Amino acid sequence: MTRARPLRIAFGRIAQETNAFSPVLSTLEDFTRLHWREGQDLLRACGPWRSEVPGLIRNAELSGFVRAARRAGGVELVPLFSAWAMPSGPLTEATYRELLDRLREGLRAAGPLDGVFLALHGAMRAQGAEPEPEAGFLAAVREVVGPDLPVAVTMDLHGHLTPAKVDPCTLLLAYRTNPHRDLCAVGARAGELLVRAARGELRPVSRWRSLPMLLGGGLTIDLFSPMRPVFRAMKAMERRPGVLGVSLFMCHPFNDSPDLGWSVHVTTDGDPGLAERLADELAELAWGVRHQLPPAFLDPQAGIAEVRRARLARALGTVCVVDVSDVVGAGSSGENTNLLRALLEHGQGLRSYLPVRAPEVVDRLWTARLGERVSVTVGGAIDPAHNPPVEVSGVLRAQRRTVSSGRAVLLDLGDVQLVLTELPPLPLKPAFYGELGLSCWKADLVVVKNFFHYRIYFLAHNRKSVPIRTRGLTDLSLALERTYRDPVHPRDPVEDWRPADQRRRGLVPAAAGAGA
Repeated sequence: MTRARPLRIAFGRIAQETNAFSPVLSTLEDFTRLHWREGQDLLRACGPWRSEVPGLIRNAELSGFVRAARRAGGVELVPLFSAWAMPSGPLTEATYRELLDRLREGLRAAGPLDGVFLALHGAMRAQGAEPEPEAGFLAAVREVVGPDLPVAVTMDLHGHLTPAKVDPCTLLLAYRTNPHRDLCAVGARAGELLVRAARGELRPVSRWRSLPMLLGGGLTIDLFSPMRPVFRAMKAMERRPGVLGVSLFMCHPFNDSPDLGWSVHVTTDGDPGLAERLADELAELAWGVRHQLPPAFLDPQAGIAEVRRARLARALGTVCVVDVSDVVGAGSSGENTNLLRALLEHGQGLRSYLPVRAPEVVDRLWTARLGERVSVTVGGAIDPAHNPPVEVSGVLRAQRRTVSSGRAVLLDLGDVQLVLTELPPLPLKPAFYGELGLSCWKADLVVVKNFFHYRIYFLAHNRKSVPIRTRGLTDLSLALERTYRDPVHPRDPVEDWRPADQRRRGLVPAAAGAGA
């Protein structure tokens, strides 16, 4: 009996979450600096006991995909490349073209294939003629492999769906957790389904909906109301016979797509009617949480007062202060000085850890003598409109090279321990401060520049979270100032999501569905 040849499946990643308000454009160097692996090096990184993205996450989508393919057996893995950059401003056109060419060339060099798996983000934007790079990447995949080869894609649940992103995908799956902790599991699910589709065991058909809804769902955390019932309903849908995948995309509000909004996507095994019904049902569930908006955030003085009142929390651990206006994890520059100014004025007696991006200052202090008292000006270099300069004086305590933020120095300002970084600071984990000799157990407050994921990594230390709004590139109000093709909730009164959805999916002419 002749043994069937193994399936040949190519896999790779191109991921970045774009903040369209940021003046800091993203270049190829941003990808190569944080995470760039290709060929056999990528395959090894996704293997057992290895770290797929060192310093960021041990096992993500590609590791999950590789594990699923190996479990299925009879699969030859063809690694392309994996490029991941920190959230920031739009890609330069040259960067987009370089990534596109590398993807196209990698697929052509791969030889005959039976499937392709790509890990994308879903909220990438670029300068130039192609503002939706991921649509271009997927078009390139189809250009090389043809219209019929199964293509599986995973995306962040903050991705933004468009026909050009949906139509090329045989399978499309989003993360199911926020904070995201299921990247590996989603990659494994995509791998399992892709292998079965490539073997002809499945006939995936998909349907999706686009909602004119920018904000809603409260904190949008899957473990808390109002989103918990929605995610539980999605799991129940996936347990139904014939359902392959159910995804919700809550969009990245700092994207500048004219059709921005929440989306839902459902894939079934050869049953378009079921996919249509479930897509409608899930769209209604998502639309039903639109009026539960994110909570109001405190101004800096009120937020600092809230930390001061939290005596028990500070005694048992620390308070995580979320600078919601400078969330580096959502593409802000990390240069915001407004919270620094507030802590210097109102934070006396509170031991505070705070990072600010200041590459020129870091360069100056990199060769300075530890223990030296220095006076520097931080802020106002990258985005002076949002981040006015602040003059500080303190003792230089540490100089370190960090994994994600480049060179970093620590200035002891007394109550405030100021970390200055060369690149956007990402205090996602206590280790960010620990690398510079700061113990989070000894802090009254630590500033994080992340909406969600710090909750996982600071779980042992964090006894209270205090979101503070200053003024910056991740103020949610910025999303309401954009021009959109349709009236959008919550900026505009919108009673029914269906007219906008019909136009966005190309089912009616643009003029018939568009609003002012």
